[in-house]
Amino acid sequence: MNTSTKIRIDLPLVLPDVQGDHDHCIARLNAALLGRPGIEQVHIKSGEANTPVLCVHYQPETISLQRVRELVQAAGAELTAKYGHLSTRIERALHARSARALADRLRAVPGVHEAEVSPSGAVTVEYERALVSEEALRSVLSEPGAVPSAGASSGTNTAAPAQHIVVPNKAERHDDHDHAGHDHGERFPHPEGKEGDHEHAHGGIFGENSELIFASVAGALLAVGWLIGRYGSGPDWLPLGCYIAAYGFGGFYTTKEAVENILARRFEIDTLMLVAAVGAAALGQWAEGALLLFLFSLGHSLEHYAMGRARRAIEALAKLAPETANVRRDGQLVEVPVGELQPGDIVAVRPNERLPADGVVTVGTSSVNQAPVTGESVPIDKQPVPDPQAAIASFDRVPAEHRVFAGTINGGGAIDVMVARRAEQSTMARVVKMVTDAEAQRSPTQHFTDRFEKLFVPSVLGLVALLLFAWVVIDEPFVDSFYRAMAVLVAASPCALAISVPSAVLSGVARAARGGVLVKGGAPLENLGTLSSIAFDKTGTLTEGKPKLTDVVTATGASEPDLLAVALAVEEHSDHPLAAAVIAGAKERLGNQPKAVASHVKSITGRGVQAMVDGEQVHIAKPVYFTENANAALPKDVDDANRNLVEQGRTTMIVRKGAKFLGVIGVMDTPRPVAGEVMAALRGLGIERLIMISGDNQQVADAVAKSVGLTEAKGDLMPEQKVVAIKELRTKHGKVAMVGDGVNDAPAMANATVGIAMGAAGSDVALETADVALMADDLSQLPFAVGLSRSTSRVIKQNLWVSLGVVAVLIPATIMGLNIGTAVLFHEGSTLLVVVNALRLLAYNDKLGGKTTASDSAQVKS
Repeated sequence: MNTSTKIRIDLPLVLPDVQGDHDHCIARLNAALLGRPGIEQVHIKSGEANTPVLCVHYQPETISLQRVRELVQAAGAELTAKYGHLSTRIERALHARSARALADRLRAVPGVHEAEVSPSGAVTVEYERALVSEEALRSVLSEPGAVPSAGASSGTNTAAPAQHIVVPNKAERHDDHDHAGHDHGERFPHPEGKEGDHEHAHGGIFGENSELIFASVAGALLAVGWLIGRYGSGPDWLPLGCYIAAYGFGGFYTTKEAVENILARRFEIDTLMLVAAVGAAALGQWAEGALLLFLFSLGHSLEHYAMGRARRAIEALAKLAPETANVRRDGQLVEVPVGELQPGDIVAVRPNERLPADGVVTVGTSSVNQAPVTGESVPIDKQPVPDPQAAIASFDRVPAEHRVFAGTINGGGAIDVMVARRAEQSTMARVVKMVTDAEAQRSPTQHFTDRFEKLFVPSVLGLVALLLFAWVVIDEPFVDSFYRAMAVLVAASPCALAISVPSAVLSGVARAARGGVLVKGGAPLENLGTLSSIAFDKTGTLTEGKPKLTDVVTATGASEPDLLAVALAVEEHSDHPLAAAVIAGAKERLGNQPKAVASHVKSITGRGVQAMVDGEQVHIAKPVYFTENANAALPKDVDDANRNLVEQGRTTMIVRKGAKFLGVIGVMDTPRPVAGEVMAALRGLGIERLIMISGDNQQVADAVAKSVGLTEAKGDLMPEQKVVAIKELRTKHGKVAMVGDGVNDAPAMANATVGIAMGAAGSDVALETADVALMADDLSQLPFAVGLSRSTSRVIKQNLWVSLGVVAVLIPATIMGLNIGTAVLFHEGSTLLVVVNALRLLAYNDKLGGKTTASDSAQVKS
């Protein structure tokens, strides 16, 4: 019978340019390897040292380990040499249509496989190196007309490179890791100076508010012309002069962008609006044409403002860390740039200063305001860590009272911090990078509106062309047919539709980031806002994750010191949370009594641990382990003691040494104090099913579920059974979210519609694997995330109804004779309405128990 063996290799070593497991190169790598004889399965999983790893299952009878390594290395090197990934940022916010046009322009370049551009300026491109270079792609972004100019935008460079943050995976290197054959240089080069020496001023004579000022002047001229014409208080030519001047101010940026679009061979809505305004002037309807250009220019500038505001909310995160740090060197304090800090450096942080780097406290005590990173509104007490060098080597496992993050604010005590990560690897830098990537990911509704527009716009143009010839069919002058066609053109332009979804998604992502919640794009934001089922892991999620030894019941003929000595000897070799509880409790109860020594310690997956103590084999395992083994039946007194403890909600472990049972150990992990309140808040938000999936026995699961107010509990689940449980929930209830720590729960989270990781600050694997990351280890952030997503979904639906509803009403109304002026008012009014509605999300506030759950209450000082 064939047996399968598996090898795990760090993914960044195979594909150094690939960050996420959704990249197309992952599928290409799988396809390249699965076709080889002897290779059964290839997939991505989270490694033990917080590194995404490539897991290859192979048959050693067919293919050797060395050959598997060679194939993986060759396939990875071939893909890395063939495909490149560019991530940059346009130095200003874009209109949604401009962003889509730029993405289409990039996709049209031979060799580009995928390109996404966010209205806030984030650009991601996957390309084939043999067909196009990164320099060529950057030059496309720098070409005149590639990025339509706008007076309401900010910045000076058309395509200046962003601050690209490369995040190496700091994993332990195992023997089966392949280290050869790949370049680990900077993934995204940073050319100095202006890119391509191209400078393109967007601000105009009044800076970034130029278009808004021009639109306001156009509106004032329009109002003056209308008043003079209505009351006849001036010469006859004056109203017309005011309207023509309004054309100049209101149409300046529209004309500029239309010309750029035409030069780039694009026919956008801006061009349609300009054609309609010229048509109105040709018909002598100067006032209506001026009104059109005024409102369109005003709406355009406010749309840019909306995108820019969402973008600035995100960019503000990147500016939280200070630029310099005071480092202790040779007994002196030396001020150095933050970018030069290295792991192991000791940084002095004065009271009320921002921390310059992720690290651990070595000297001093203080309270640190972590709201900028985690969203916690209450400062966290910090104290020195016993072994700083060991702590920075496993930074994500360091207790919260020792660990600090770049960008957070020190309280009243002076502290020394040992740097754990370089500036570009800090939690804050990674959040900024991931939020930037999330900006370029379109939501399902956005994909729908894009597809709809591609069908709708040509249909409208066809309808307008037919209406131009209405005078041939019906008895009316050509002027009337032309006027009607222009009115329909204005009414049917999907301006509001184009901006409705991206403005809401960007505002939602930005608001979440400010509240200590990282949402990776529009898809998880929308999905979290529409699902009605949430599954929770128990340990560390619903409970404190710090169980205590509460009960020790000995079997007949055994003593408590013997039982605890054996348990202590074995569990000291484990890093499981339950083991820590047993160790702490056993040491406290044993005092100075002699200790036993364990060897050959081996984990029993999902059941317990076995070892050798005093020459006898010891098993410390869940009761189910002994019922599964016919030769290890529990004695009646041990079985009765176990049942009694389980009924009290304890997690139990049976201890057997050789053929003799020593007794039962009971530990208890208490629910988080806010858990019940959080569940009530979630039910109030419309979450109907709150389910716990746990590896603990069913009785313990039921006890915890009842105490916090869950609707269902599933216990006795192995890791693979948790995945099955999530799949069953999705089949039965549709969308389902999974809340866990992002490490042990990664497989279940990956199979949920939305994976939510708690305590993601400082945890590489939680940030990598989750769709939504709660930066603080605070369950009360969950209602904020769900509530914000619910609000975002409502705003998206409202915007779609408004934008599509106005178009659906205006098209038949203009065909029936509605004038251009009224159509313009409703059309541009709907655009302004959806923008303002989306911006409301930036002010979203959710309170739990009367306390703000986000960081709004924190006074962040520069």
